[in-house]
Amino acid sequence: MIKHNARLKLGLSGLVILAAMVFLHISTVQAKQVLNLGATAPLDTIDISTSTGYGQTGNIYESLYRLGTNGKIEPGLAKSSQVSADGLTWTFKLRTAKFSNGDPIHAQDFVYSWQRTVTPATKSPYTNLFSSIVNAPAIADGKMAPTELGVKALDDQTLQVNLTTPVAYMKTLMAYPLFAPQDQKIVEKYGKKYATKAQYMVYSGPFKLVNWTGTNDKWQFKKNPEYWDHKKVKLQKINYTVLENTSTALYLYQEGKLDLTQLDNQQIDNYRDDAGFHRYPYALTNYLKYNFKSTDAKTKQILNNQDVRLAISLAINRKTLNNRLFGSKTNPITGFVPTGLANSPVKQVDFAKSQAVADTVDYEPKKATEYWQKALKTLNTDQVSLTLTLNSDDANGSYVGQYLKGQLEKALPGFKLTLKTVPSQVASSRDKKGDYDLLLAGWGADFKDPTSFLEVMLPGSASNTGGFENAEYSAAMAKAMTTDANNPSQRWSDLVTASQVLSKTQGITPLYQNDTAYLKKTNVKGIVHNTAGAQWSYKTAYIK
Repeated sequence: MIKHNARLKLGLSGLVILAAMVFLHISTVQAKQVLNLGATAPLDTIDISTSTGYGQTGNIYESLYRLGTNGKIEPGLAKSSQVSADGLTWTFKLRTAKFSNGDPIHAQDFVYSWQRTVTPATKSPYTNLFSSIVNAPAIADGKMAPTELGVKALDDQTLQVNLTTPVAYMKTLMAYPLFAPQDQKIVEKYGKKYATKAQYMVYSGPFKLVNWTGTNDKWQFKKNPEYWDHKKVKLQKINYTVLENTSTALYLYQEGKLDLTQLDNQQIDNYRDDAGFHRYPYALTNYLKYNFKSTDAKTKQILNNQDVRLAISLAINRKTLNNRLFGSKTNPITGFVPTGLANSPVKQVDFAKSQAVADTVDYEPKKATEYWQKALKTLNTDQVSLTLTLNSDDANGSYVGQYLKGQLEKALPGFKLTLKTVPSQVASSRDKKGDYDLLLAGWGADFKDPTSFLEVMLPGSASNTGGFENAEYSAAMAKAMTTDANNPSQRWSDLVTASQVLSKTQGITPLYQNDTAYLKKTNVKGIVHNTAGAQWSYKTAYIK
């Protein structure tokens, strides 16, 4: 018996030791669920209503839906939805969910958030995304009260949205963090402090922000235990450090201190065969913007000559430009709408393929010369001088400017292109005022639909500072957004027509689509990259 007890005690001790080892193993595994990332710039704001983008912060805010792999719509705070036969009334049933402070998320939190965003005093840069909601444009213009917005809480779990015109991409739009709920109690509690530091905000997404003071270069996303789907979130923490120098970032990656790092043009060739090499295209088109409303009569005449614009476009060797910018290119530009944004409703054909029009954004030096000579004859001149305004904060701006100057002046006799590089704030100011001849601009999609690009070039659009106007273009867009809005195939055809008109007239001249190369540790799994909207999602990410 004594020996038996000794064995029993020894067995129990062994079990205790084994349990401790298992616990230590589990703890070690859990401790590894930390992702280390670099950021190219500090967070400028975490206020949903005033943010200019949600590339990373889409992980701390969630709306009615979210984007999964390949842009697939997945459930968010809405567990179901219904739309009326005319497409004008959407009713969303909310799931039981909480903000990070434990406050329940109700339909009224969406109503409050959206009303706050469209209120003129908020100065949201994205009120245009609410334009299809009843009374939103009038409210944004200060002509109606925010309470008149076409959104209401039928009860705590039911949100109703009334539209002026059907929105074919409604669920996609509702995945954008701009439409996430806000806790009115918290906004009023903190007043002017709201969203100025991490602790002056509450979060609806899989993570919550910590250790952000409003100006610092380091912060963290921590798993949000109140998130409705928190059991599926494996990462415990994401560490961010601002690293503006890609060489420093690459060094930290090689030292095991970063799990994902962006490569610059010079680094790509050295790591193209690395197991961790990945390309992540983004639906962002860089293009030449023309000032059709120039106050200089001669310049205005030149820029309004379609042959001039076609000559410029056909004289640009985009393949060479793209190769020099990105090392290699898999997504050739075919028009304003980039590759990978959206597919047709029936045959799933990429819109970028459908919009292509021969001899508009191709490299055709002979045709470029023909258009150029025709333009010079019409303008009754043999010399044309224009100025291209560049943003000094654009990493590619200087090279693109020099490339265009060399290419165009060589291909188009008598053409002189002057480059004017200014700080980003100055470039933005000149853009808004229409104080430029040509401007190197960029536009990225907020949601996965061609209208995210094509609406930009409609008369009255805040981004159409050059004043492009074309009756056929406007008519096609109008049909897509009204009479054909509930007919997916016909709507798609309308949008293709509009984009082709833009290419044929060269209302803008597309140059290249952003395509960024990264190194990612092979044990990092489950990161979702989207070409539009919230660019990075870490809800399903984990360290293997």
